[in-house]
Amino acid sequence: MPSRKSYYEPEVHLDRTSPIPLYHQIAEPIEKAILSGVLAPGTRLEDELTMAKRLRVSRPTARRALQILGDHGLLVRRRGVGTQVAPARVHRPAELPSLFEDIIAEGKTPKTQILSYTQTPASPEVAKRLEIDTGTSVTTIKRLRFADDTPLALMTNVIRTEWAPSAQRLEEVGFYTSLAAHGIVPTMARQTIGARLATTEDLGALGEDSDTALLTMQRTAFDEAGTVVEHGDHVFRAGQYSLNLTVFAR
Repeated sequence: MPSRKSYYEPEVHLDRTSPIPLYHQIAEPIEKAILSGVLAPGTRLEDELTMAKRLRVSRPTARRALQILGDHGLLVRRRGVGTQVAPARVHRPAELPSLFEDIIAEGKTPKTQILSYTQTPASPEVAKRLEIDTGTSVTTIKRLRFADDTPLALMTNVIRTEWAPSAQRLEEVGFYTSLAAHGIVPTMARQTIGARLATTEDLGALGEDSDTALLTMQRTAFDEAGTVVEHGDHVFRAGQYSLNLTVFAR
């Protein structure tokens, strides 16, 4: 329950011998308290520096725990006020539907063409993105996604080979659905949205004209324990696809 202080100090029990990252061990009980209603909307939490000192963890660890909760829509940071429990209407974990599911939701039929499916040792750059050792076997999957018969997106995903869905499976269902069937469930992601002109490869796959601008998205997805699941680098036909985002004032 809230202390006599002007902010709430969540009860957190850390197991420093556990393989579960400390930031996840901090975030999980706070998330449960919010979703169960123990922490009401508007409740102010201690700041990352106070939390780090109290729990004897590094400041980046405390910051990441609060960031995860913010990414899940459970906390908001307001200038002059600090970190507070978000309004009840946004108390839902972040959903990560695949493009496959988005197309179905629009009443269209998704189709997938596998352009390449290769296994290689992870380069230093790929290893850094997936947070694995250089040389670990990874699978790179390049797909062309259609909505009905219209090419919509050129999608490249890199994942540990041990977790990679088969090419045949990916022609039948979405990428995340394939992972979930093996108990691998992404719960959050960091995304970068941008735009660029189409390359020769893009033009051939998507059927766009030269000098066409494409929507781009880079996504690194994480599971509940904070482990990187996969990294995706996708391009979309801007005239056929848009991204809707909800943002909150700090």
